[in-house]
Amino acid sequence: MAEDPLSSPGGKVVEMLASFVCRESVLLTYDFKSDLGKLRHSLTTIQAVLLDADARQVENVDVSVWLRRLKDVAYDTTDVVDEFEYEALRRQEVPRKVRLLSFSFIKSFGYRFKMGSRIKDIRRRLEEIAKEKNYFHIKERLEGMHIVHMERERERIQRLVIGRDNDKQRIIDLLMDPENYVSVIPIVGIGGMGKTTLARYVYDDERVARNFDCKLWVSMSQDFKVSNVAKEILTPAGAEAKAGMVIENLKMDHLEAIVRNILKGKKFLIILDDVWNVSTEEWNDLKNSLVGGARGSKIVVTTRYHKVASVMSPTGPIHEIKGLPEANCLSLFLKCAFNEGEEKKYPELVDIGEEIVKKCRNGVPLAVRALGSLLYSKTDYRDWISIRDSEIWRQNGNYIMPLLTLSYHQLPSYLKQCFAYCSLYPKGYSYDSKELIQCWMANGLLLQTSNKTTQDPENIGLQHVKELLSRSFFQELRDFGSHFRFKMHDLFHDLSLHVAQNDYCLIENPTNYHARARHVSFLGNHLGVDEATMVLHKLSNKVRTIFFPSEDVLPVSVDESFVKTCISRLKLLRLLDLSFSSIEQLPNSINTLKLLKYLSLCGNKKIKKLPNSICNLQNLETLILVGCKELEELPRDIYKMTSLRYLSITTKQTCLPDNGIECLHSLRTLIFEDCPRIESLAEGIQRLTALRRLAFGSCECLISLPRGMKQLTALESLTINGCGKLDFVEGEDYPMSLRSVVVSALPQLVALPQWLRGSAKSLQFLCISDCDYLGALPEWFSDLSSLRKLEIWGCQKLTSMPEGMDHLTALRDLVIEDNYELSRNCK
Repeated sequence: MAEDPLSSPGGKVVEMLASFVCRESVLLTYDFKSDLGKLRHSLTTIQAVLLDADARQVENVDVSVWLRRLKDVAYDTTDVVDEFEYEALRRQEVPRKVRLLSFSFIKSFGYRFKMGSRIKDIRRRLEEIAKEKNYFHIKERLEGMHIVHMERERERIQRLVIGRDNDKQRIIDLLMDPENYVSVIPIVGIGGMGKTTLARYVYDDERVARNFDCKLWVSMSQDFKVSNVAKEILTPAGAEAKAGMVIENLKMDHLEAIVRNILKGKKFLIILDDVWNVSTEEWNDLKNSLVGGARGSKIVVTTRYHKVASVMSPTGPIHEIKGLPEANCLSLFLKCAFNEGEEKKYPELVDIGEEIVKKCRNGVPLAVRALGSLLYSKTDYRDWISIRDSEIWRQNGNYIMPLLTLSYHQLPSYLKQCFAYCSLYPKGYSYDSKELIQCWMANGLLLQTSNKTTQDPENIGLQHVKELLSRSFFQELRDFGSHFRFKMHDLFHDLSLHVAQNDYCLIENPTNYHARARHVSFLGNHLGVDEATMVLHKLSNKVRTIFFPSEDVLPVSVDESFVKTCISRLKLLRLLDLSFSSIEQLPNSINTLKLLKYLSLCGNKKIKKLPNSICNLQNLETLILVGCKELEELPRDIYKMTSLRYLSITTKQTCLPDNGIECLHSLRTLIFEDCPRIESLAEGIQRLTALRRLAFGSCECLISLPRGMKQLTALESLTINGCGKLDFVEGEDYPMSLRSVVVSALPQLVALPQWLRGSAKSLQFLCISDCDYLGALPEWFSDLSSLRKLEIWGCQKLTSMPEGMDHLTALRDLVIEDNYELSRNCK
């Protein structure tokens, strides 16, 4: 079983072909108009039967082989079209005299013969495949995009907890019991039983918040390493800034000392979520780091395994979490299947729902959620009957994975490959919506529709993420205003590996790769540089994705030889992520990856200069240079990169040159991070009228925000963090329709700037953090009529809220951390 049989990539190809056939200004395609038109017709015919073929391949191996052939030819078609796009963009940047000479070369017999032959070969293969569909009696099916609006009701479902009050009270009683030493409380249960949900339920309880000086949540992985746990503990505690050190460079004994110092005398609660394995030696090492905690400090561990619980709490109580009673299962099922109160309109469906829930004999909440989400918004009697009478219930009680597989098959086709793409990440990975959408976009996985309100790829990607969330394929949503983070349950991750098959490959060792894979990720700390390069040579030259997914910031297995091999062999790359590599030079030949859309050098601490040839990557949409602390300057001709939508920068430059970034009219996101010398930005940034997100972080010398920001009418998100010299000049030259604002670590901020009031009707998320001299919020604060979430971290001088807070009728979440006085006054 593959992921979606090319309905979205096929759809993307059809859309691109239509664009080229109709766009007479793209003279490059003039000689191929007829062939491209026929190619478009063939693909349109095939696309109409893809949906039925996807359903049929499960029961017919021959259909699966047929789909593989179709997928291969559709990939090849996309490559041809993308090459045309590249040449068209390149020609736009060439001066007229040179363009005529270049165009003469392009129109040469050799070029026309090569491209014409490729198009005719593709069309021939497509026509053969189209004829074969009749052998399988495949019918035409149509499918449109399902726009899911993630309203408050669906967000509420994500945090819904039913039937766990007794478990919660038992854990809280154990937490409140004073001890003379740090005690451990394991929560044990099978996968999908709700261990993490219960731990979060306890963690967020007000009684728990009052009982502990600090709370820390640490998401574990399958490899228990004391150093990783210590770093996870330190990061949210803010120890890196306080110690003035970079955490990943610290040795274990130094880490232990800092952890003890941070937690010394504090009554703390630490959640170690989803521990898979741990040795007695490793656990003792970690406990030694925590001996400075005050009496009554606690550690809660969630795990599937009693063996792990016994190691971490050999004498203490173990809380085993059981399945939900049938009544609770039905309540959870109905809340996932209907919006609140809607089930009263469909009593016959509720009756069928009761029969479905009775089949969930183990009472596993994950399965119940999946079933409810599967039927959400479906009111056709037949849909519910089909689930009740499904073959999955004949699995001798082991119905969870078949049920999740059924949920996958019920996904709209455009979501299937987006879900399969997630198999490239390790279990327990914390996904960032922006990052994932950029990766989907680079690989053409986002469905385009005729609906003009969703034509922007990032909007479409956001809809895809929200729909997977609403269907419970993603969990643990954390909203940060301009983006959000989420996770995938281990069982759903197993499902993603199952449906991905040979197209997507997460490589953990030199022997577990698929030679035909088109999307490849390496677990960087599991392979050496030589091993990774060796595997690279054995992969197909049609690979489109290479990256190293990791939430650790240790260097990955990449050197100059690996990068050169990528460039020389993988000419069809769309995504190359070399985050946290230690290469000192990016080869000039990088410009030969002319189809590349995503390039990341995030966290590279050695590279000093980028080759100017990088500016010839006309298709590049995402360029990530954050963390390149030795980068002396941006490429000279960066203005040529007209397709760039996302640009994040770390540089030693004092000022940026004119006719540079401000010429990138496609930019949606612009981030300056750790640019210690920049004082101001060049004039002309107001020309970036498509810009939606602007962020400044750790720009210590930044004196003022860019002029003309009022003209950035599309700007929705503004983040300013650690800019010690920044002075918020009052005036009207600032954006007026912001939706998300984050201000953090600004010592000169004594009051919120008046211009923020201009976004009173649009602002939905506001975070104020570590602004030590902010003494009060303004009287006009109650004018923020659209504010949905307010976070205040630190800000010790801020002890009360202004009058009129009850006017903030849209406010749903108020988070106050590390400010006891304000917390107490806001009860």
